Amino acid sequence: MHKILFTFSGYPVSVLEASIAGGLFLLLITAWLTAKSLRQIRIRAEADTAATERIHELESHLSQLLKSQGEMTGRMQTMAEVFGSRQGDMMRAVNERLDGMGHKLGLSMADTTKQTHEGLRHLHERLAVIDRAQKTITDLSGQVIELQAILSNKQTRGAFGQGRMEAIIQDQLPASAYSFQATLSTGSRPDCLVHMPNGAPSLAIDAKFPLEAFNLLRAAQSDEQLRHAQTQFRRDLTKHIQDIREKYLVPGETQDTAFLFVPSESVFAELNENFEDLVQKAHRARVVIVSPSLLMLSIQVIQAVLRDAKMREQAHLIQAEVSHLMADVGRLNDRVNKLQSHFSQANKDIDQILISTDKITKRSQRIEDLDLGEIPGEAIRPDALPSGR
Repeated sequence: MHKILFTFSGYPVSVLEASIAGGLFLLLITAWLTAKSLRQIRIRAEADTAATERIHELESHLSQLLKSQGEMTGRMQTMAEVFGSRQGDMMRAVNERLDGMGHKLGLSMADTTKQTHEGLRHLHERLAVIDRAQKTITDLSGQVIELQAILSNKQTRGAFGQGRMEAIIQDQLPASAYSFQATLSTGSRPDCLVHMPNGAPSLAIDAKFPLEAFNLLRAAQSDEQLRHAQTQFRRDLTKHIQDIREKYLVPGETQDTAFLFVPSESVFAELNENFEDLVQKAHRARVVIVSPSLLMLSIQVIQAVLRDAKMREQAHLIQAEVSHLMADVGRLNDRVNKLQSHFSQANKDIDQILISTDKITKRSQRIEDLDLGEIPGEAIRPDALPSGR
């Protein structure tokens, strides 16, 4: 038993010691395992207790859930009934709204259709107006083309200018106050001679239309073309001014001033705006350049002069008529005075008649006021009545 079994860290271990140590070790192992088993049993018991409590809690919760579910089911049924009634009401309201909307939509569609028809009718009317306007524009375009064709020829252009001048003069003056294409003593024939009053010389008017040079001015796109067009315009208009001065200013037969009629306001405006030298040259040559509006104004002035001269010629007749009128007024005054005297006498007579009738009325009233019943049989004496005329 005391035999050395092994040496452990320099200490000899005998068999007895080893056996005791092994037994102790086994006892320790057994105690540890027992303690562990007891701990596991305690843990399981605690777990079972907790599980039992959890089960009780779950059962109470489940009963509460079942109770809540029952209440929820009742509420759901109540809500289903409420929702069913609400759904019925909503369906009725929706149907009513849909019916109203359908009716309104029908009315709106009818109004829209009516408005559409009205709009289409107005559109057709407008289109008809546009068609007529387009036809008018087409006619005007044709007339403009014809006018361009007329103005492109010098002879027809001269006839156009003369026609405008004749229309202005014929509208303003009597036929005896002018002559067209009259021949002067020199053999020249101005387009128009306006006869002045009191034997004064006539006023010569001639129409000129420098259209080619004016068209060149409007179409010029470079400085050189513009200078060329201005040169031609000056040359043409200078020639017209010289022709009028040489042909139509005849001393004793025509006025010392003549009119050059330009039948275009645009040509006249271009002339006065950019060719002041030509205007001054015409004034020095005693040639007045007039447009249609200025010619109309000048003719109106001449018309006033003619009217004044005619009134002066008739002045002695007017004076004689005024003297006769004064005599007639004097006779009328005398007759009115006589009529007034007759009326005055008639008024006096009427006043006398009124006085007499008043007296008669008063006498009748006095007679009516007499009491004839107090003195029977007594006659009314004449001296008892009031006296008077």
